[in-house]
Amino acid sequence: MKKVAIVTDSNSGITQEEGRRLGVSVLPMPFSIDGETYFEGINLSQEEFYDRLLKDATISTSQPSPESVMELWNRLLKDADEVVHIPMSSGLSGSCQTAVMLAEEYDGRVQVVNNQRISVTQYQSVLDALTLRGRGLDAAEIREVLERVKMESSIYIMVDTLKYLKKGGRITPAVAALGMLLRLKPVLQIQGERLDTFSKARTIAQAKSIMITALKSDIEKRFGGLDGERVWLEIAHTRNEEQALALKEELLAALPGYTEVHISPLSLSVSCHIGPGSLAVACSKKLD
Repeated sequence: MKKVAIVTDSNSGITQEEGRRLGVSVLPMPFSIDGETYFEGINLSQEEFYDRLLKDATISTSQPSPESVMELWNRLLKDADEVVHIPMSSGLSGSCQTAVMLAEEYDGRVQVVNNQRISVTQYQSVLDALTLRGRGLDAAEIREVLERVKMESSIYIMVDTLKYLKKGGRITPAVAALGMLLRLKPVLQIQGERLDTFSKARTIAQAKSIMITALKSDIEKRFGGLDGERVWLEIAHTRNEEQALALKEELLAALPGYTEVHISPLSLSVSCHIGPGSLAVACSKKLD
């Protein structure tokens, strides 16, 4: 059986420490903050990031350099036969396509998974890859399974403030001004590679209700039932752990067949575009 190494990036929400525990290599995503370069989980913590964000620092994201990606692959391939690389969604970053092109130089030994996942659903893809590796699948077989089930997940995100969507050019100043005046809480949806507006709410309670109802509908209609055996449940947040824990209780109350919910902070690459205070609910269909 071939020895397969698993690689992801910090957009998965997997920290360097957790990566070491899982046996997964985590590429840190680079950030430019007021002209200086930082790397998520290396010299930029969640606390430091939000402190700078709230002070209106100029923050932009980029993708790992080709040199850093290939250096990691080359190091892993000294001991492993193959590498499965699971980057963030190709619809949200160019890092996936860059990795696909770089992998062409490795004669099939590096398989890049283009399954349009981000944050907690990307995290679940990594866990699924570990499970598939444990079943004896090689790198190409793992990639094929993960890409085949790429649409079998959903994410709904409540944005607490429109400030950062406006700052990043995602919405116009006029739309932002009207939304702030009406105190709107947009609910965004990620299914596949698209990030779309799903609904609007006036309060956090209403936004949470919208997200839970939408997720429950997906589980029932798209993923086969509410018996607790079909999907993994996930919650993510941007510096909003207290509300995330409260949301967990509401989610479990709405889905009595389920008992477990994975909670983690949203990756900083997402956080810099939506700001603090956000909440997300998600699900990923369990492997057959």
